[in-house]
Amino acid sequence: MLNRFHVQVSPAPESIEPEHKILRCEWRKRPTYCSTRILAILLVVPVLATVFATCPCGFADSVQKDRTTEEDSSQSNVPANEYDVIVYGSTSGAIMAAVQVRQMGRSVALVSPDSHLGGMTISGLGATDCYDARAVGGLARDFYHRVWQHYQKQESWTREPFPQNNFVSFTWGAGLHPIDDTNEVMWVFEPHIAESIMEQLIEENHVPVFRDERLDRSNGVTVQNKIIQSMKTVSGLTFRGKVYIDATYEGDLMAAAGVSYTAGREANSLYDETINGVQKNRADSHQFTGFIDPYTIKGDKTSGILPGIQPEIKESDGQADDKIQAYCFRLCLTNDPANRVPFAKPDNYNEQDYELLFRSIEAGQQNFTDFSKMPNRKTDSNNWMGVSTDFIGQNYGWPEGSYQERQAIYDAHVQWQKGLFWTLANHTRVPEEIRQKFQSWGLARDEFIDHDNWPYFLYVREARRMVSDFVMTEKHLQKVIACDQSIGLGTYTMDSHHVQRYIDTQEYGKPSVRNEGDVQIFPGGPYRIDYRAITPRKGECGNLLVPVCLSSSHIAFGSIRMEPVFMILGQSAATAAVLSLQNHCNVQDLDYMLLKEQLLQDGQVLLP
Repeated sequence: MLNRFHVQVSPAPESIEPEHKILRCEWRKRPTYCSTRILAILLVVPVLATVFATCPCGFADSVQKDRTTEEDSSQSNVPANEYDVIVYGSTSGAIMAAVQVRQMGRSVALVSPDSHLGGMTISGLGATDCYDARAVGGLARDFYHRVWQHYQKQESWTREPFPQNNFVSFTWGAGLHPIDDTNEVMWVFEPHIAESIMEQLIEENHVPVFRDERLDRSNGVTVQNKIIQSMKTVSGLTFRGKVYIDATYEGDLMAAAGVSYTAGREANSLYDETINGVQKNRADSHQFTGFIDPYTIKGDKTSGILPGIQPEIKESDGQADDKIQAYCFRLCLTNDPANRVPFAKPDNYNEQDYELLFRSIEAGQQNFTDFSKMPNRKTDSNNWMGVSTDFIGQNYGWPEGSYQERQAIYDAHVQWQKGLFWTLANHTRVPEEIRQKFQSWGLARDEFIDHDNWPYFLYVREARRMVSDFVMTEKHLQKVIACDQSIGLGTYTMDSHHVQRYIDTQEYGKPSVRNEGDVQIFPGGPYRIDYRAITPRKGECGNLLVPVCLSSSHIAFGSIRMEPVFMILGQSAATAAVLSLQNHCNVQDLDYMLLKEQLLQDGQVLLP
């Protein structure tokens, strides 16, 4: 069984060698031990400490070279499991936060609930969601520059020729040139290359990583006088820091610290919005193409309703509910026979689970996923049309679920998506033309090699969201209300995937299945994200920053929730953490002008 929380150990994927070698921890083994070895060597052998202190740190050398000696000495002198900053998470934002703390000369521990580091960026989401390359700066831009550097080498193109047309002939939804030679960045990549770059950043900056260390969410966070004193993991490790950063997709540390949060969709009336809450009338995208009978036996209401369909939606458009937009896996597929793993029929396959798919095909659905082009004949394949990879309505328990409950939801999504692709490639109720198309595709054999070629992370598009004194809303994204304390920019559409399926009686004059929740509204261009949205309410917690599950309405988060933005906010959160330490203040009281000066010095983009 694939396991969301404890994937198996295996040899390293293809690695991008850093320009400067450093002492390397054993790949994938618990860094608790390798971090201790490094610290011991630095304490016992001063010569090695000097080597480490003078080793260039890669990104922003011209800005940060004077920090390197202070970085390594600060890291080597801290007691075990005591650090200036504790970063909790395995997301891309968590990586950038940890790296930034080190580049600012402070000690940090990256406590990861997972074995693999990088979140969705390393787990199939290779088609970067960004509408303006100029909005991406700092460490995030360095990541995409390193991607570009890798694919500039002829030998990196192992399964197709080096591209001569810059991929321009391919229509790519993110609105950028996939390979931008002018700015020396690249926005599409293979998962294992992204993971190699993440590991390279960790290695170059000597970040101690504690993998597979899940927070004890019941009583693992100690708070005194509204300040987090320590956090404990399920395995029993305790970490003490001066500032904490929750960079998880779920906001588990934030919740355990007693910080206010919400989940689901707010009513439009709460923040004077127009596209939040239930959205039946706007849900035109990724919709069914015709009449779909909702009953187990067509036309027989007494036979029951097909799986995953609500009999009705009681709320009116714009009203609040506690439901969550759908999750899926972003699959890395290939049509290269030498690298293709055919879609396998999952254990416990139930044909009835795909009856809605069969009926949607009968009604005219022709497309079932997209095939966004990645290098070396691979794809980033996402949800597309009425029945697709999104397992609509089956993730509601994820935000508050226990680790065991989340694992069950994870397993159900694996089962759905594996069964979907096997069905499309093999089932006799699927037209031959569609079957032949999907038989030409399969999982990429050289991706996720320790995980049955299946992505590590479920795409948790949204879970908890902090509720702070400042809440990002559609009006901030549309620049109706100003954000005076910018720490980075977002660019993408306000994008919510479908939330539920229900029986509609209006469109065809008789009961038919319809999806609800999809909204795609362009905010009008790049917009600012305010520092106050990543700090808890004043008086709730003075040493916590939340750059992923930040304070935002559901519909505003639909745009903010993109991987490059999480990288940007992770770096900015880390900068604020270090400056708060230096100025002996709570994160809410940090002078924004000091923060702004440092962010600009480190290459962040703060104005559209």
